[in-house]
Amino acid sequence: MSDVPFGFSNPNDPDKDRNRKEGREGSDGGQGASDPFGFGFEGFDPAQLGQMLSQFGAMLSNMGAGGGPGASAGPVNYDVAKQLARQQLGNFKPVSAGTTKAVADAAHLAELWLDGATTLPAGAAKTVGWTPNDWLENTLDTWKRLCDPVAQQISGMWTASLPPEAQQVVGPMIGMLGQMGGLAFGSQLGQALGQLAKEVLTSTDIGLPLGPTGTAALLPEAIAAFSEGLEQPEQEILVFLAAREAAHQRLFHHVSWLRQRVLGTVEDYARGIRMDFSAIEQAAAGIDPAALMDPSKIEEILQQGAFEPQTTPEQKQALERLETLLALIEGWVETVVADAVGDRLPGAAALSETLRRRRATGGPAEQTFATLVGLELRPRKVREAATLWRRLTDEAGADVRDGVWAHPDLLPDSADVDNPTGFIERLTGGEATAFDDPMAQLEETEARERAEKGEQPKDDSA
Repeated sequence: MSDVPFGFSNPNDPDKDRNRKEGREGSDGGQGASDPFGFGFEGFDPAQLGQMLSQFGAMLSNMGAGGGPGASAGPVNYDVAKQLARQQLGNFKPVSAGTTKAVADAAHLAELWLDGATTLPAGAAKTVGWTPNDWLENTLDTWKRLCDPVAQQISGMWTASLPPEAQQVVGPMIGMLGQMGGLAFGSQLGQALGQLAKEVLTSTDIGLPLGPTGTAALLPEAIAAFSEGLEQPEQEILVFLAAREAAHQRLFHHVSWLRQRVLGTVEDYARGIRMDFSAIEQAAAGIDPAALMDPSKIEEILQQGAFEPQTTPEQKQALERLETLLALIEGWVETVVADAVGDRLPGAAALSETLRRRRATGGPAEQTFATLVGLELRPRKVREAATLWRRLTDEAGADVRDGVWAHPDLLPDSADVDNPTGFIERLTGGEATAFDDPMAQLEETEARERAEKGEQPKDDSA
């Protein structure tokens, strides 16, 4: 899988240096700085632009059903993504009745244990066993929410970068360029999801509520592969993973704002994207329009820096918020599951450490987020977030710990995760003893804000 955002190129790609040495970049005699895409906009030639776009159209018509008139609309071609993912997956046997019962029994036991470890009640109405194809079908709608904002922003920048005279000439053919981008995004996303579907262990394995609301899911075939070489019995591993899945479901179901906050942070990241169009100018200089008939040439061009993003302050802030939020989710789940399984599963601590190492060595979560938004969820943050929740549990109890999720403003930030002592002191002592009851603190804050605005207090008896 790629370690750069999908549709983007690797700025360290050795092909770029080779292209410079061979004279394929900068061969426009100094015109490239004001000549995006190599179309000659400084001395604008509509005929040349029309010829190149005609080549694009011919290429699209030859790319088969994935790029034909029936292709999905939008910034990402999800028809292509699903087709490529399914090709990678191949055929999988349906989950057997015996395995389905084992999954349900493990989930039931895990829920009973979790009842004593968290104040959040069960969040899943049912627990099912999925094949990789089931995972793909049931999570694609969420992937659309995650991918569309990033792809839409990039697609808009592509067309907005054209000079006004070029936009007038291109007109409705802009849609063809958008379809080109949708194919490129769909191709990379399909490859990423195809690989991920074979590796994920549960529906929330990457820290997001990807599946339908109220449905917890385990992937028995991936769990069996994961269990190979481990010393714990496979049934205990199944119960442990069922407990993690159930804990995620409780958090996402009962913390109503959490799902939207995660997805909204990805959208914040997308709005901060800025493109380095000088790379596009260099990649387009000297291109033979006839080469655009070959899809492999198009892919080569796209990988030469044409979509290289610039990291902006807005993106850095959004990525920090997303990383912190995902670390807090994972750290909370680790803490709650550890309390729930306790001495019931002797190998629980070893399994937890195995999952941490899985993340640290580039597991599916890190690879997918690197492909999606250029984010790598650092194990250090997860470990420190787990330490924060553990200390808070020991010093204030599960009620206070779980009450922190009552409102996003109550959550620790990145600095708190790095140094949890101050955050815990604000909750348990000093001047902020009101934080012992997070909901009371929230109500007090809302009352103060209403008073400052001159609003009348709410009448709860109405």
